[in-house]
Amino acid sequence: MNTRTLPRRRRAALTPVWERRQLSRRAKTLLLDGDVEGRYAGHNDSEAGFRLTAALALACSQPGREWTPAEFFHALIYTPTPGGWWARKLRERKGETYAEKKLTAMLDNARQYAGDNGTMTGRPDALEKINDIRYAIEKLTWPTRGGGAVDLKNLCARLRLCEQAGGLDHTIAVRPLAERMGCARSTAELSNERLEEAGWIVKEEVGTGKNHGTRWRLQVPPAVRDQLAGAASGQILTPHPPLQLGTVPDPHTFTDTAALAEVMAHDAFHHWGHGTSGARLLACLDATEGLSPTQLQQATTLNRTTITRRLTKLVADGLAEECEGLYYLAPDLDGPVRLDPDDQVLAQAAEQRGTTGIGERRRARHARERTNYQRWIAERTRRRRPLRPRPVLVPEGVVDPETGELLDERWRGWDTSDPTRPVWLAPGAVPLPNHAPPPEQAA
Repeated sequence: MNTRTLPRRRRAALTPVWERRQLSRRAKTLLLDGDVEGRYAGHNDSEAGFRLTAALALACSQPGREWTPAEFFHALIYTPTPGGWWARKLRERKGETYAEKKLTAMLDNARQYAGDNGTMTGRPDALEKINDIRYAIEKLTWPTRGGGAVDLKNLCARLRLCEQAGGLDHTIAVRPLAERMGCARSTAELSNERLEEAGWIVKEEVGTGKNHGTRWRLQVPPAVRDQLAGAASGQILTPHPPLQLGTVPDPHTFTDTAALAEVMAHDAFHHWGHGTSGARLLACLDATEGLSPTQLQQATTLNRTTITRRLTKLVADGLAEECEGLYYLAPDLDGPVRLDPDDQVLAQAAEQRGTTGIGERRRARHARERTNYQRWIAERTRRRRPLRPRPVLVPEGVVDPETGELLDERWRGWDTSDPTRPVWLAPGAVPLPNHAPPPEQAA
């Protein structure tokens, strides 16, 4: 049949909906080929299918690419596409009406989520949102007391993960996060609790199994947005209660989160060496623009004596330079953007401070902990005894299995729906005691 001779409406009906409506290349591949990469795998097929359908609903709900429910039904239910297997299975089990209502609700939720979180048409849009969060973090002063410095390292590590993942959603377990932060596992756990309570991170899915970490989403709390907006307009706002955050008064002085993420996990900045304070000071320095201790104190809220002591050690190890009361980044660490850490220089600083090999020992300890935990899980599963079957108290022949009719009058008044646990229901009668045998055996 020649489609050129058909009316325009008829030709549009014969064209697949994913060819007539806008859809990203990845979403189109997901619809026509299915989840070939296993990005939406779950604990079972039902969970994996739900995730796959939710991802397609979000792809069909982007501003400017909104699909109608009828088009969504046609692509998933009434067309044998690999990406719509869960929707067709849902129609077979629950009926056509239920499946259409379920898909409509998923499409409405996806449209609301896309409207609240904006549109991401590609990696540049995702990086722009990540940079907005980075700007908010760098505009704030993170106090050392109360875990603010550790929380800053936590957010720096998560920013790098989001850049690698290409979005604000990222997956990581607590031990790899502690290795990226350069701290203990318990310290990373407490930091996650503080940041989750403050609203910086949202736990989307708890990690289970051997190779599945916890899935998080990075965001800026609404209170922090209001605080930054008030600081930009000149208003004086109350600092955010969980961390007592304040904005940096000098716009030229800030902690470079990308530079801090480069050096915070190195052995030279273990708390026995230069510590987190030294890493934060080094992330504030620049090779051409010198900073005074007062400016560094405004950017980091560290104590004046702490700043002096840490700067002296950084200069002694060749990581910083001092000239006329101003401190600069060492030329060996100067990069095209700001800080380009030299492994040889940092390793020499770690050797002078006696912290060489601490990070490697931490990673080995975490590997042993994971191995021991997996062994404990396997042994517990193997040693677990199977449950003993309950004794059948209602013998065969008392109830007709086909009609449910009572055949033995001696059991009249008993609820024998559960043969292992009959219940006395007849009023005015005395039920058999627990230790007495069934009527058939007593006779």
